[in-house]
Amino acid sequence: ASGNPNLKQQTASTTKIMTAIVALENAAYEQVFTVAAEHTQIEGSSMYLREGERYTLIELLYGMLLTSGNDAADVIADGVFSSEEEFVAKMNETAIRLGMLNTNFTNPTGLPDSKSYSTAYDMALLMAYAMENDTFAEICGTREYIIGTRTVVNHNKLLWMCEGVDGGKTGYTDAAGRCL
Repeated sequence: ASGNPNLKQQTASTTKIMTAIVALENAAYEQVFTVAAEHTQIEGSSMYLREGERYTLIELLYGMLLTSGNDAADVIADGVFSSEEEFVAKMNETAIRLGMLNTNFTNPTGLPDSKSYSTAYDMALLMAYAMENDTFAEICGTREYIIGTRTVVNHNKLLWMCEGVDGGKTGYTDAAGRCL
């Protein structure tokens, strides 16, 4: 049974599931991205990137999915296509392709925006699709990962608390509340 599966709500950092899928489907896993000054100034959760640092797509995905790094999401969105706007357009194209008919993304991070929304049903479609990608599933189910001198720890405590949990993505903003 489900309650309100088609209620449109903001998705907070669960948006990063789509960001990861778009990146994995449109960039080489070893593509190197350079952190720009504007990436270090984004609000919210961060993996604390510094201007000029260089990371592979896979390293940024670990930082984005485990610690919910908005900075990593921004670097990815700016680097996969020619602009963040083009990346977000691809997020929405992918949502339509997956049958997510009550979804609209406006940024790669899930930071609050009244024009960004999805439903529990649509996000379930997305997560089921994402978990079919072996790389996404591996990252999402990792408890901690070392990137250079950083250790990133997964915010999804269900990986420790519930036997059989093999992935997922958490999120929180005041506007969206707690998301899983």
